[in-house]
Amino acid sequence: MKRQPFRLLLTGVGMGAADAVPGVSGGTIAFISGIYEELILTIKQFGPSAVGAWRRGGLRGVGEHLNLAFLLPLLAGIILSVFSVAHLALWLMEAHPLLLDGFFFGLVAASALVVGDSGMRFKLRHLFPLLTGLLLAQWLPGLMPLVSTIGNESLVLVVAGSIAISAMLLPGVSGSFLLLTMGLYSTVLGAVRNFDMATILLFGGGCLMGLVVFSRVLSWLLRYHRGSTFQLLLGFIVGSLPVLWPWRELVRYQLGGNGEMIPLEHRYLLPSDYAQLTGESAQLIGVIALMAFGALLVVLLHRRALKRTPPSSPQTASAAEKE
Repeated sequence: MKRQPFRLLLTGVGMGAADAVPGVSGGTIAFISGIYEELILTIKQFGPSAVGAWRRGGLRGVGEHLNLAFLLPLLAGIILSVFSVAHLALWLMEAHPLLLDGFFFGLVAASALVVGDSGMRFKLRHLFPLLTGLLLAQWLPGLMPLVSTIGNESLVLVVAGSIAISAMLLPGVSGSFLLLTMGLYSTVLGAVRNFDMATILLFGGGCLMGLVVFSRVLSWLLRYHRGSTFQLLLGFIVGSLPVLWPWRELVRYQLGGNGEMIPLEHRYLLPSDYAQLTGESAQLIGVIALMAFGALLVVLLHRRALKRTPPSSPQTASAAEKE
């Protein structure tokens, strides 16, 4: 596939901004941009096999083996976003939460259609992974407070990094939201803002471990159980939508070790009920407009990605047939 570094840079910026907002996954942005499978396969290449590539082809061999022409501009966009655009997204989350939720709700809802348009014929056995994804999307946030019971602060950060980065690889599962339910969202965000290298290195080490392990699991699933894996991803995406519903009320929470509010249960409202309960405008027109814009953006990106996507390899095609 012909490389478009600027497009990959912008995709990375979008992934970084999405990952910063609780409820949204960078994996969703990667999926609707048409780079999801290549991203998983590229991350999987990091390991002992890179040594063999070095011996066979030197720096060029390593670059090709690690797909650096794809990864470097994407990673540059994510890093750029973490220190710039992501801050804008966080400001919007505080200043205009309904509008931001509306945009991402439309974006994520439409991404479910992208998964449904993946070319996999639905079969009865796909119902199990679909329901599994739906249930896990609902249950995972409730399990995350258990991470803080590990006790050792350094180990908590490592485990949290492994879980958060694994979630970020899954469309529909928000690593930031899981961090929020662990009570570590402000801790990690504060470390990035203040360049707290001790916290960043511990959390980053956990992220590295999560990437190494989980990318291999996802790569294996996509190769040998492609149809079921797409249904699992669809379940995650649909199951994450309630988190992004703009008009909701927090009805149950607990305080983390740093006094951070950990949401446990929301009540989902109609716009009129929200306005009556809060005494504030439901911003109905603006929210619906941004929902539609987010959905339209996904459709346009998906159509463009389909034009760029090369024909499936024999291995992928055979895996699809088996499914």
